[in-house]
Amino acid sequence: MARTRRGDAAEPPQARLGDGTLARIVPSPYTSGHELEVDGTPQSHVDLDDPTHLHFEYIGRMAAVIDRLRMPGQPLTAVHLGAGAMTLPRYIAHTRPGSRQQVIELEQPLIDLVREHLPLPAGASIRTRIGDARTVLGNLPAGLRGQVDLLVSDVFAGSQTPAHLTSAEFYDAALALLADDGVLLVNVADGAGLRFARGQVATVRGALPHVIVLAEVQVLKGRRFGNLVIAASSSPLPTEWLPRLMAAGPHPAKVAAGAELDAFVAGARVVHDADAEASPRPSSSLFR
Repeated sequence: MARTRRGDAAEPPQARLGDGTLARIVPSPYTSGHELEVDGTPQSHVDLDDPTHLHFEYIGRMAAVIDRLRMPGQPLTAVHLGAGAMTLPRYIAHTRPGSRQQVIELEQPLIDLVREHLPLPAGASIRTRIGDARTVLGNLPAGLRGQVDLLVSDVFAGSQTPAHLTSAEFYDAALALLADDGVLLVNVADGAGLRFARGQVATVRGALPHVIVLAEVQVLKGRRFGNLVIAASSSPLPTEWLPRLMAAGPHPAKVAAGAELDAFVAGARVVHDADAEASPRPSSSLFR
């Protein structure tokens, strides 16, 4: 479906990234706030006046899980792989004051663009580290190991997740940070057949025993390209989460767990470095 932008600036704030792609901050075409676009792909939405306004559906699903961690309003220790416009770090800083957050991002020009034109809230403890997510993970302070309540993997180069951030070896390194009851959230983009998504769920389940998947119904059925959110932990995810996550939306919402998730990953193999692939590229018409 074509979309009509409103209020686009003739010269939106922009930055050239290391791979030559262009990052721009433009007014949201649908609602209040702004979007970060990279190479024409919408990557983040931010409403500076309301950090709880989460326009992208998959971000809303991630937030629904985050809301159920610990006690409401309790500060979290969080690590985010991939910055975008830092929508989730802003959300956590607003809903859980005092949280300590680390954001790992490959592109310094992207961080500079976002900080200048979509400034972070005053007083928020959000530290950014520049470099490849997998490399920087190994250089984080030793005191974080086993202490992280929330680990978010949402890394895209343009419209694709790089292959080296999809393997069992990558997840093993990342999950060393998690507390015993910490939660991993992964944003996976896939389309017809869901081969990539099924492989990612199988890979995460190989590292963490308790896994659920949240998505829009048609996306989970592989009928259209979209985002699926994997939530996983070493500790059981409370069963009361499932109806509450369904009710939280965005709608129509679907949460796959148990036997349904077993059927979803049936036949899918764990991904290793030797056979890892980048996530599928969406059709160029998807964002028009």
